[in-house]
Amino acid sequence: MNVDLKSQNPAMLRLLGDTNTIVFLDANIFIPPDRSYLGASIKPMDFQWFKDNWLEPLFVIFLNLAIHEAVYDELIGNLVKTYVDAKINTDPARLQIFYDTDLTDLESRLLITFIHKLSVHSSYNPDMNNSKDRGEVRSLSYMAVKGYLYFAANDDLPRRLIENACELRTGLDGMSFLHVYELIFLLYKKRCSDPKALKTLYKYIYFMTKHEKNTNPEWSVFIDCMDVLYSGYLL
Repeated sequence: MNVDLKSQNPAMLRLLGDTNTIVFLDANIFIPPDRSYLGASIKPMDFQWFKDNWLEPLFVIFLNLAIHEAVYDELIGNLVKTYVDAKINTDPARLQIFYDTDLTDLESRLLITFIHKLSVHSSYNPDMNNSKDRGEVRSLSYMAVKGYLYFAANDDLPRRLIENACELRTGLDGMSFLHVYELIFLLYKKRCSDPKALKTLYKYIYFMTKHEKNTNPEWSVFIDCMDVLYSGYLL
């Protein structure tokens, strides 16, 4: 994934003033990244470390995080599932889960329309209901039907479906995409997590390969540029 420092993300500006709004999350927000395929010296991220320095701080900042049932089905690993279940089942719930069965008949028909409209740009086949891209397509379709606006992921598919909505005719024109690097920056500025840990997470996701080092900014440059972009909006 590329880090774009050319312009502000309107979603970031809106969320800076209202962290009570509902933000839907993709499965990869909960699953520790594993880039060990890049080399033997690169280890998968430990879930406990990931939870303490990434997940828990997110729940400090955002008061209404949510997932669609299709994303819940994509969560793998006992530690991840146990963590998410705890957030869903606590009273009051810290993580909302939305089900297609909650929709009215009219909304259900509209949902099917969106699913077919989005699936042509993905590897998801609604007739087969295969797992590839299922969580993203069905989450965005549900959000479109209900009018939810914010989706966070570390995945290029939902970004394209949202940011290129007009070109692709996805019907997601009013929706906004939140990059993981934007959330990392927000946690850094809000001092909700250890800065060294956030630097480690950023480097692991965005500054690991030769291509990424030639394309994306190093940590200090990233922070400086984001500071300029959002100067005056962050306290």
